[in-house]
Amino acid sequence: MDLGIAGKAALVCAASKGLGRGCAMALAREGCVVTIVARTPGPLETAAAEIRAATGATVTAVAADITTDAGRAAALAACPTPDILVNNAGGPPPGNFRDWEREDWLAAVEANMITPILLIKAVVDGMIERGFGRVVNITSTSVKAPIPILGLSNGARAGLTGFIAGLARETVRHNVTINNLLPGPFDTDRLRSTLVATAKAQNLSLEAVTEARRTANPAQRFGTAEEFGDACAYLCSAQASYITGQNMVLDGGAYPGTM
Repeated sequence: MDLGIAGKAALVCAASKGLGRGCAMALAREGCVVTIVARTPGPLETAAAEIRAATGATVTAVAADITTDAGRAAALAACPTPDILVNNAGGPPPGNFRDWEREDWLAAVEANMITPILLIKAVVDGMIERGFGRVVNITSTSVKAPIPILGLSNGARAGLTGFIAGLARETVRHNVTINNLLPGPFDTDRLRSTLVATAKAQNLSLEAVTEARRTANPAQRFGTAEEFGDACAYLCSAQASYITGQNMVLDGGAYPGTM
């Protein structure tokens, strides 16, 4: 299916690896002009080169920390009028809330709530003026089913979800949609670090914890960045103009709720 976004400008955050890279690859394959942002230049340039080689798309790499004012300015200088914005940032570390200080909470909220809101603020009016815009926020299934050791993420991402629920209803009449993609267990560095923390907390082997997590999923596997990227590309498509303010769960059926 032609998603109708060839030639659109896409800004994808935290895109040197994992789910962000999967989204950038899928959008590039659909013909978007893609700007990818990440903090570490080496892996970022490697990702950009691989995406170009695989898709033939124009890909610009911006090495910056998107959670800072300077990083956001650099990203928007490279892609000043994005038609598509994929918000993504590394999740805060797992742990016990008794060990977190005020600074830990502020860092989590800055990265996983304030940063995406400021990026949306910077681009949404331009999208409205042009009559097309797609914003996809990569959050987590923890906003629907909180994960005990991810309390920082649970709180910060839930705050973003509440904000988006209101804004998305204001922009949709201008063909600007805002949605959240909620990944469950995907085979990424983030999942692996969470498994390591779980193994340590439970005094179990990493292999045992990984196998238990995998087999507990109804799909009997972890997700891939490629299939996550495909879901993101659809939400960014011309065909998805009637979908806004939604929290789409991608987790192999792990979330047990009916809504």
